[in-house]
Amino acid sequence: MLKRVLTTIVGVVVVGVAASSCGSAASEEPPPELAPRGTAMTTATPSRQNLTDSVSLTGQVTMNPVFGIVAPVAGEIHYVTVKPPAHTPVTPTRVGAVWRDGEPHWLEVPAGAEFAGRLTDDKAAVTAGMPVASARLAGYGIVAEIDGKQAYRISENLASIQAQIENGPGPFRCKALGTIAALPAGTVPEPPSPPEPKAPAPASGGPAQPEPAPAEQPADEAAAPEGSEATGLRLVCTAPPRVKLINGATATLEVITARARNALVVPVEAVAGSQGSGKVEVVEAGGRRRVVDVVLGLSDGKVVQIKSGLEGDETLSVPGPNLPPGPPPQGDPSGPK
Repeated sequence: MLKRVLTTIVGVVVVGVAASSCGSAASEEPPPELAPRGTAMTTATPSRQNLTDSVSLTGQVTMNPVFGIVAPVAGEIHYVTVKPPAHTPVTPTRVGAVWRDGEPHWLEVPAGAEFAGRLTDDKAAVTAGMPVASARLAGYGIVAEIDGKQAYRISENLASIQAQIENGPGPFRCKALGTIAALPAGTVPEPPSPPEPKAPAPASGGPAQPEPAPAEQPADEAAAPEGSEATGLRLVCTAPPRVKLINGATATLEVITARARNALVVPVEAVAGSQGSGKVEVVEAGGRRRVVDVVLGLSDGKVVQIKSGLEGDETLSVPGPNLPPGPPPQGDPSGPK
């Protein structure tokens, strides 16, 4: 009986050792479903399509928003006295001019808005594109605050704006007003006081005549001008008259910053790099691969424009090439000794 038990134990040990050896050998082989590192699992070919680059902003419907008027050229600004209007202007309001080489370049607040303040001193030197006057829209506008990182991207591309009111009308074209630059507080100068009337000279030998009492100013003229408040970077645009707006409603603005027609594009996964220049890996006949430098253009997040570097009939590996790591910084303990 003891001999039979020992034989059974020895058999179990031998089988366990054999199974362990087989498992060790199997673990050294790569799983059959995984390809070696660096192998291109798929490929892509360039194609052509129209491409747009846009910035999405969150805005709000606002009553009587303030926007800025900029200097059209560099020069010296000369303001004119602007009287408070009795009603909303239906024509542009001239507020001054920038003089350059003896020629005036006029500044006008557009119709439907009122002059709200001067942003610089009179006869100050200004540069082209500098905010020099503020205006206040009469009615509803859509205002979107802008992050500083987005300012340069959209500063010259305000011609095409689409708006969508949350749970409301849209999308619709939204017309930009003024500049996106941050505005300082605007000031409106006091109107010049009328000259005091002189008392008539008394007749010879007669009693002196009393001076006439000064005429009372109307309440609206006696009050100090309000000017305009300071603003941060903001985009202000107006909706078409047919669009119903509600003060405080949330809106989404899409600013088209660039367009490219019939652009040569490739998937973004096929490119190493995302701004200006990059690299792609071309798969040639026989499986040989070579890395090619390309100049990049617009991207919609799915494809990226190839401005130069490819002819359009190449086969590219996806994912794209891995850029080699740069040298470690000096003094880095992980670098070579």
